Amino acid sequence: MSPETKKEKERKELEDKSSEVTTVQYLIETVKQLQTENEILKLELKKFKSVPSVKMGLAFTIPGILALIFSLIKNSNILAFIGLGLTFWGALFFFIKPVKYVQSRLLHSTATATYKTIDRILRDLKIKGKGYYIPPYPKDVYLPDYLKGLKDPVVFISAGEGGMPSIEELAKSKFMLENPNGICVAPPGLGLLEQFERELKKDLAKLKLTDLRENLPPLIVESLGLAKEMDINVKDNHVYIKIFDSIYKSLFAAEENLKSVHLLGCPLISAIACALAKTSGKTVTIQGIKVSDDGKTTEVWCRIMES
Repeated sequence: MSPETKKEKERKELEDKSSEVTTVQYLIETVKQLQTENEILKLELKKFKSVPSVKMGLAFTIPGILALIFSLIKNSNILAFIGLGLTFWGALFFFIKPVKYVQSRLLHSTATATYKTIDRILRDLKIKGKGYYIPPYPKDVYLPDYLKGLKDPVVFISAGEGGMPSIEELAKSKFMLENPNGICVAPPGLGLLEQFERELKKDLAKLKLTDLRENLPPLIVESLGLAKEMDINVKDNHVYIKIFDSIYKSLFAAEENLKSVHLLGCPLISAIACALAKTSGKTVTIQGIKVSDDGKTTEVWCRIMES
């Protein structure tokens, strides 16, 4: 091979390498820009509370396809690996469904109005009794029309130390009861209870207490993100619940001065009490709630009443 041909070949190889390096640098800069845009998207998510999975999928897929095309033109393994990686992540984002988030302070503010209303009712009617979570009848059990009111879980708040209302009284779906005196309200955690069943894809009435104790903490902590840690212990008819960093912890703050939240529990505690009542098929009452000084740890003592 002549010296001119050799030099020409070396020059061409240098140009190809330089072109490949330039292309790789361009793709690296593109990826960095995408990462920057991703951080901006994350900041925007905090405002709009939604994950634009399609946009993020396109942001990864398009550079990935370009990298694969360049890898074929330049016969570059590096570009091929970069292209495959970006395309894989882009395709992955297309399979991710958009998720909407709600700030915990919004949940707190919407729940506060409910408890303030219950506080006003209790104060005006001079009700100083306890709250009893009464389980609904199973969904698959037939009930005549005059007993349809038993299909919904309710909380009976007694006016004093009287007994429990009869089935006939509960079936009327009345707000104020006379025998015994008290009121019936929808549990503050009823919405969460329904969400528990949707996530578990099970009717809680068909579960055992041991199954509920195993399934509920992972659901609340990992799937729904309602708390950072949670533990449930069941011994005989007594239930001990420990919740760390619940999203509803601020409802127990002294400045809120909500009486009913200690009687019925926050929406999360209320939902757990509803779940216990529905699973056991027995009335559940909250015996006590204790909040740590820093407000992060909540301890709850419940009792499953014998029929």
